[in-house]
Amino acid sequence: MTTLTKRNRRSEPPAERWSNAEEEEEKKREEEEEEEDTDCKTLRLTLMEEILLLGLKDKEGYTSFWNDSISSGLRSCMLVELGLRGRIQLEPQGTRRRKLLERKVLLKSAAPTGDVLLDEALKHIKNTEPAENMASWIELLTGETWNPMKMHFRMRNVRERLAKSLVEKGVLTTEKQNFLLFDMTTHPLTDRTEKERLLQRVQDSLLDRWTNDSRRISHRMLALLLLAHVSDVLENALSSLPDERYELASTRSRTLLEADPDQESSRVSSPAEEIVWAILAAFNKS
Repeated sequence: MTTLTKRNRRSEPPAERWSNAEEEEEKKREEEEEEEDTDCKTLRLTLMEEILLLGLKDKEGYTSFWNDSISSGLRSCMLVELGLRGRIQLEPQGTRRRKLLERKVLLKSAAPTGDVLLDEALKHIKNTEPAENMASWIELLTGETWNPMKMHFRMRNVRERLAKSLVEKGVLTTEKQNFLLFDMTTHPLTDRTEKERLLQRVQDSLLDRWTNDSRRISHRMLALLLLAHVSDVLENALSSLPDERYELASTRSRTLLEADPDQESSRVSSPAEEIVWAILAAFNKS
């Protein structure tokens, strides 16, 4: 995975402590934050769709051949999305405080989400015994396991399925391109406005709406920033900025991404945030 480029200037808490009432209050706060983050007239995209949109080349309609992180990044999006929707959580802390990757992913609710990919991942988690930790689930859903008995967990054709969803929403279109020895289905951008809104949200979160405290960033935006990093597409979201603002956004993103996930998760206010930091811990370990 590559990191953000240093540009040359032209001029120069544990899950068991949360009660139902607290979770309802947290859910309400999160919904209010999302209303601020998202224009009511924009499409409601999943985290997977947003990360793919950041990774796709606008005119060519495919992701960079050199990006070997986006596959595991998209599977990570599924786990975070399930956490944000209240379907999964990390097992509660015991008397002895454990690190994020020492805690298993537990089913919180088996209710369908209405999204085919999310429901497929949720079914895998529901039917798995004993439970796996976050790092294991990323590997299993990506198919990066040496255990032949667990190959069935691999989520197949994720990019193509997400692209088709974005085509149905009018964001992308479908074309065929010839690459000498083979033909490839591509999905060029058609709705530039939707992508510009996404880029603006990411940039604003690191510039005009920046806060030094990760707890004051909305859960979904925090997840989007961390997932863009692990998917190696955060640079794409910042590359259009002028040099000075690019340097500022890059410095702030590094401050966030270099934080200790275990330390940050000890200060969170919801189980969903623990899922987000566990994803970063898994990628830091790898």
